[in-house]
Amino acid sequence: MWKKILSKLKSGKSFNNYYLLVFTVIILTIVIQSIIQFSLARQRQDALRINVAGRQRMLSQSIVKSVYECRYGTCDYGKLRLAMNKFSNSNISLQRGNDVTGIPKLDNEEIQKNFDRLQPHLNFILETTNDFNQLKSIDLEKLSTSADQFLIIMDTIVGQLQKASEEDVETLMVIELELAVFSLLILIIEIFFFINPSIKKMAIQNQKLKEIAWHQTHAFNSHMKNIKNYNHVLKIEKNVEHKEELISFLMEELTDLEGVSENMVKSLEKQA
Repeated sequence: MWKKILSKLKSGKSFNNYYLLVFTVIILTIVIQSIIQFSLARQRQDALRINVAGRQRMLSQSIVKSVYECRYGTCDYGKLRLAMNKFSNSNISLQRGNDVTGIPKLDNEEIQKNFDRLQPHLNFILETTNDFNQLKSIDLEKLSTSADQFLIIMDTIVGQLQKASEEDVETLMVIELELAVFSLLILIIEIFFFINPSIKKMAIQNQKLKEIAWHQTHAFNSHMKNIKNYNHVLKIEKNVEHKEELISFLMEELTDLEGVSENMVKSLEKQA
């Protein structure tokens, strides 16, 4: 089956090599652009996850600061509740993903282990600060210690996310480079095995057509010259017998001229 297809491609009877080249370029362009778009989308997701993870560190410190303010100064309960909600929801999004923000589900086991280590400290912070009526009785030392542990682990997670993102980018760069090399190889193969033979064949046919046209034109001109000469002699010839003889020669020239014309048409049709 494949031999028949290849033979048809080489013969050019069932497939135009130029269309093959254009079709290949289109397909390769679509594939490369798809990979680039996927790479950009993946980088965007990684950047968003890293950004949210970085904000978690800020939120943990913001909650502790608000508790201190409630203990020793003016308390902004709305600000504290908002920070706690973001703190909890962001932690869930970082692990389970969020379709609204565009964060995908976490699929890295090593990073997930650190999130598991992080969870007790996050739960302690949220449970301790959940009841605003008990803010003044909170053990600030334990809260600060838990927040510091949360910060240390979250720093580790952010570093892991950054490293994983860089590895993804490097992998996609390698894939894009390999695809570019493969595309170039495909184009070179098509040029050498399909396009060049077609161009050479066209050049040879064109040269043959020129040779045919040259020979046929000279033969045509030769017969036309003879016809003109016979016609000129007929005008001045007085002898009837000679005129008849000249007319027979003239008819022969016309017959030969008709043959030259037919041969020219057949040659052109054969080359086409």
